Amino acid sequence: MVRNMRKKRLGDLLVDSNLITEEQLSIALEHKLPHEKLGDTFVREGYITEQQLIEVLEFQLGIPHINIYQYPIDLKAVHLVPREMAKRHQVMPIRIDDNQLVIAMADPMDYFAIEELRLVTGYQIVPAIATTEAVQQTINKFYDIEETLDEAMEDFLPSKSVEESEITDEDSPIVRLVNQIITSAVTLRASDIHFDPQETDFRIRYRIDGQLRTQRTLPKDMQKVITARLKIMANLNITDNRQPQDGRIKMEVNYKPIDMRVSTLPSIFGEIVVMRILDLSQALTGLDNIGFTKENEALFRSMITQPNGIVLMTGPTGSGKSTTLYAALNQLNDEQVNIITVEDPVEYQLAGINQVQVNEQIGMTFAAGLRSILRQDPDIIMVGEIRDFDTAQISVRASLTGHLVLSTLHTNSAVAALTRLLDMGVEKFLLASSLSGVVAQRLVRRVCRDCEETVEATAHEKEIFQKAQLEIDTVKKGKGCSTCHDSGYRGRIAIQEVLPIDSAIRDFIMQSRSADEIRTYVKEQGMKFLIDDGLLKVKQGLTTTEEVLRVATTD
Repeated sequence: MVRNMRKKRLGDLLVDSNLITEEQLSIALEHKLPHEKLGDTFVREGYITEQQLIEVLEFQLGIPHINIYQYPIDLKAVHLVPREMAKRHQVMPIRIDDNQLVIAMADPMDYFAIEELRLVTGYQIVPAIATTEAVQQTINKFYDIEETLDEAMEDFLPSKSVEESEITDEDSPIVRLVNQIITSAVTLRASDIHFDPQETDFRIRYRIDGQLRTQRTLPKDMQKVITARLKIMANLNITDNRQPQDGRIKMEVNYKPIDMRVSTLPSIFGEIVVMRILDLSQALTGLDNIGFTKENEALFRSMITQPNGIVLMTGPTGSGKSTTLYAALNQLNDEQVNIITVEDPVEYQLAGINQVQVNEQIGMTFAAGLRSILRQDPDIIMVGEIRDFDTAQISVRASLTGHLVLSTLHTNSAVAALTRLLDMGVEKFLLASSLSGVVAQRLVRRVCRDCEETVEATAHEKEIFQKAQLEIDTVKKGKGCSTCHDSGYRGRIAIQEVLPIDSAIRDFIMQSRSADEIRTYVKEQGMKFLIDDGLLKVKQGLTTTEEVLRVATTD
């Protein structure tokens, strides 16, 4: 089987199957990250889904596809392949058949891996195809978590005191267990890890595509030692468990740089620890990958390319505001301009941009940072958030003195941002002359591309679309599969409303007209609100009506 496989390379197979073009193959080869399999690059670039990749390999090469999650794995086979080799080649031993070893592989055309496995094990290697995520998760489970959990539970009996080396030594069971919990979260593309102390146990939850799910429940005895390990990693004070603390962890997971913000909070059952995972390899996305419609992207680009003025991003926590602002900064980043940010905290570190961290304990507030920034000759300023009158006032004055200011605000809609700033105390004439535009944004879950099916739209859905002056007969829904863990959704996409400030809106601000009047005017001008943008994305088969209604109102 391996001899026949040598005749074709993966890229050529996909081109022959008309799944990608020669041009896409060239781009993928150029964009391939170190240690990344080429198939993963095609999936990451959005050219194919992992399921399409598996299907073409299964059909063209006659290699079977297996769902490892439902497969009984032979521990004798696992013991034949060293952990380091399994991780390096992304392979999972499945079973032994006489003199053959069946191996699940994300890339069954990795001949070097197959040959090395044959030499190390002494068995003939029979490859089977599985998704990258399934292979990584199974490696994590069989080589790491179960074994380490057993060791850790033996080590940390209620009667036993914890030695310092057990939470600092990289080879100790508890250190390995914490690393594996983080690795598992990154593999599942979680945005947050919650370590929740309960009365009788210690719960670990992952937030995936905006939804929290319990990953595992550990004995209560392990709570203190895991919390202590997390605090050491984040350079926090492990002796203080009565004050909230904030820290940061940087590490490499699956050859990718990962940055984590760590927050601790005392509760009646112990310290709650929440970790926000910032995947640096996914951070710097382009404006064309944010989810803007062509019309909205053109409006946003025209706002951020003006020499001065304020551009605001609004939405609740976790709506992707920072990601969109970073994409804008990435677009504007040029050696001819001086870009300075003041953030709380600095989420992603951008080369060529000066980033300032807010520290309120020493008086380094947004307003204080902004005042200092103005003496640094900036062209573009990004303020993490406008929280108070001082920050709003200085931002407005900065925009009027020739600076482009980008910032965020917590409001439910683009129009509400105007009244919020006026409520903060910003003068009408200053706001009218400084504001360039507002973008409101939400994140909705994306229909899983591997199990999507076209279904008849319900009467209620048709009614909602008619109100938005759209016609629809069918919509796409996810049936649920192993790729999306039976949720029917995988990944998220943004929906937006973009409000450019024109002369009429400036007049409305000067005349203290209500938000409803401004909303009526922009609707007459053809502005697409969040609900409209969301329904367009339902029509395109990207998300579902339920998801759009969850985050956007229909009024």
